[in-house]
Amino acid sequence: MGQAMNQSIHQLYAGMKSDLIQNILPFWSQKMIDNSFGGFHGRMNGKGELIGGAEKGGILNARILWTFSAAYFHLHDPVCKRMAERSRNYMINSFFDREFGGTYWKITFDGKPLETKKQIYSQAFFIYALAEYYRAVGDRVSLKEAVSLYRLIEERSFDRERNGYFEAYSREWNLLQDLRLSAKDVNEKKTTNTHLHILEAYTGLFRIWKDDELGRKLKNLVRIFLDKIIDPVTHHLRLFFDESWESKSLLISYGHDIEASWLIYEAAKALDDTELLNNASKACISLANAALEGFQSDGSLIYETDPETGHTDMERHWWPQAEAIVGLANLYELTGNEGYLAQAIKCWDYISRNLIDSTNGEWYWSINPDGTPNLQDDKAGFWKCPYHNGRACLEIMDRYERMSDF
Repeated sequence: MGQAMNQSIHQLYAGMKSDLIQNILPFWSQKMIDNSFGGFHGRMNGKGELIGGAEKGGILNARILWTFSAAYFHLHDPVCKRMAERSRNYMINSFFDREFGGTYWKITFDGKPLETKKQIYSQAFFIYALAEYYRAVGDRVSLKEAVSLYRLIEERSFDRERNGYFEAYSREWNLLQDLRLSAKDVNEKKTTNTHLHILEAYTGLFRIWKDDELGRKLKNLVRIFLDKIIDPVTHHLRLFFDESWESKSLLISYGHDIEASWLIYEAAKALDDTELLNNASKACISLANAALEGFQSDGSLIYETDPETGHTDMERHWWPQAEAIVGLANLYELTGNEGYLAQAIKCWDYISRNLIDSTNGEWYWSINPDGTPNLQDDKAGFWKCPYHNGRACLEIMDRYERMSDF
């Protein structure tokens, strides 16, 4: 590798490390602490105003716990440890349903159950967060809770007839009619998004708890992606399925494509299976290259396109940009092609110039097609968390020496 590229990699590493330490983490530890009711505030709007009485989402809180746990594991910063402990204690005390098992979708601002459905996507994030907290500090209670949630997902959600996992249940664990994560989703029994985050959660749990059955379940999830979810023709992810794995949408999500391209590889790498890793590597390269159909000349990744209607969403959301950097870095490590690394650097340049809010902290929700920041959607909230961008920074920090020495 030439000196100029090495210098560019160092700038990417230094820039993302600085953003994590000086921008992302302080925003959440200083502006989002709820000193009145515990944990973290539920929402800050795009103009930087805290919304009093906002509900608190399970996904937001699980992702906060994951982020501060992972940051403490890498940085050994006592502030990160305190924030992780705060988040862990609030989560366990407020979100867990001790009567029926699992965790609530939403609670009120003062910690009472509000929406008690058991969305499997959310259960997976609690596993992911608690496993990372155990990894960071060795808390056995958190490991026990993570394992309990894993076993609950397998007991309640796993489809023993056709494979895969069903989407959502009532508090009492009856399958719901409305299974959607959000109103824009297709109401189907199985989705790629949920399977991706079960995969992610099981990978994190398997790293710190080498259970044979968990290993088999993780291997099965990798195979589901390789055999059922990745389209063998387009190499994009198919996103929505009925219970028999018949695809129900042609929608292409570039962000999910690029995110899955490295998460699937990480899952396969965690397993001791050379053949599976080789197959996953090939599939992940094709998947990432399909995602790059949405990569723009300015270094950004657009949101999604619908081949049925011809509509393309040109908004640059925060999370696909974060995932694009990691996916491109992973592509570089898999192929040795410096062009991918150059694209990752270009993407970070786009983020630095456009998405980072240097005045109020964190990243904007998105950049509008006209290039202006989107101030209508939240700076922090049910979906806007420090996990995608924080994780991207940590991933590049972790991969820096490998990329420099490639």
